[in-house]
Amino acid sequence: MSRPTDLEPAVRDPKKLRRTAWLLVAIMIIGGILILKAYEKVAIEKSKDTRPSVVHRIAKERDLRIFRQDAKTVDLFDLRGSVWAIHLISLAHPEASQRSFEVMKRLAAAHASTSDFHLVSLIVDPIQPQDAAATLAKASADLGISLPQWWLGTNEAPTLHKFVKNELKTGIFPHLENGRWIFDTSIVLIDRGGHIRRAVVPQKKGGPPFVATFDFDQAASWDEKHVKTGTNLSNQAQLEALLADTVKTLLAEPPELR
Repeated sequence: MSRPTDLEPAVRDPKKLRRTAWLLVAIMIIGGILILKAYEKVAIEKSKDTRPSVVHRIAKERDLRIFRQDAKTVDLFDLRGSVWAIHLISLAHPEASQRSFEVMKRLAAAHASTSDFHLVSLIVDPIQPQDAAATLAKASADLGISLPQWWLGTNEAPTLHKFVKNELKTGIFPHLENGRWIFDTSIVLIDRGGHIRRAVVPQKKGGPPFVATFDFDQAASWDEKHVKTGTNLSNQAQLEALLADTVKTLLAEPPELR
């Protein structure tokens, strides 16, 4: 096929090209401004959101089986459908988690008649299997940890410690140091669906909200440094109030299917 002989090259109009270019630039600028405004609106809404933050979900296949103070072997998954608080204790050195334990006792008292709220204390110290029943029975009596509300349990140290680090998302892997067990003493809240939840605190000056772990040793260190909370409460008291509010929020949420 032969090409037409009467074709002429297109004449480019520089003015039209510039207008088109400026139009495209204007569209990009306006679009960018609108996107930034949308992000700003979302950020403002998020900064005021006080719903407890979801950190992780403990699945059934990653559950922990424990030997409990009533000499029964149970799964933590059995608590699914309830709200529960869990922390670690050392029987050899109970003072290590004394602050969080005192908070757990007050939680137990405040929710003594709440059938769908439970507490769990896991013993970080290794216990010989033949001694487990007697040790747990004595410890639960001494510490005032009573069923059915409050579980006291143990497992082989490697299994328990791995669960604590991987599933409870603690900041410290339990380990021995100079003859003492070092571990995260924070209280971890689990909702009805097995999700780890943390308190969300909006910032008065805007910006991303503060996501609070229930670490009462850290709060005590802030009090020692005279860090202000912006309220008339100490850091420890403010954190305990946040914990209480978060528990109430989770209890009010509808149950999830297992």
